[in-house]
Amino acid sequence: MKKEEFQALLQQHAEELAQIKYSAHSLHASVNQTYDRVHPYGYHLEMVADLVRRYAHSVCADEADLLPLMFGAYFHDSIEDARQTYNDTLRTARQYMSEDQALLAAEIVYALTNDKGRTRDERAGDRYYQGIRSTPYAPLVKLADRLANATYSFRTISSANDFGGVNTRMKEVYRREMPHFLSAITVTDTDDPRYQLPSEMVEAIEALL
Repeated sequence: MKKEEFQALLQQHAEELAQIKYSAHSLHASVNQTYDRVHPYGYHLEMVADLVRRYAHSVCADEADLLPLMFGAYFHDSIEDARQTYNDTLRTARQYMSEDQALLAAEIVYALTNDKGRTRDERAGDRYYQGIRSTPYAPLVKLADRLANATYSFRTISSANDFGGVNTRMKEVYRREMPHFLSAITVTDTDDPRYQLPSEMVEAIEALL
């Protein structure tokens, strides 16, 4: 899809997108979740959604996919961090879109939900990445999530917000994980654009890290 077409769709569906945004922000606020202990969690959700808005045109296959894709960006942490179940997420998505669209939206969120595990590697192991690679638009939303977190870690490493050097450490974690991470979310056995990563987005995170 051309960038101009995608931007026009964002404008066309501005009302629904505003409602999805408000719902996601409110959900994370209701469980008192913050980002880096200083921001409402909506700060992170907006970073991810903005990246999807900026880069998704090259992989968005159909107008009907816009709402599920943006829902996935806003709700990607809702099961993992906001005490939601898959069915909760599906019910929420149904408020804004058709049944088929809601199913796609819920699948994106589910794919981005970490597995149970004691360590970072266990929570994001082979099974987790296989789920991302097998779900339309999940690779894109996962890359947006990682790019948002990495950008924030670089932005704050020298600020007073870097409590205990957390962002400094995470910057190095993201840098170290980068080759495996990109390989793990890259789908090579299909030409379906819904599973692809926007080349400009890959270049952006490679340049950052």
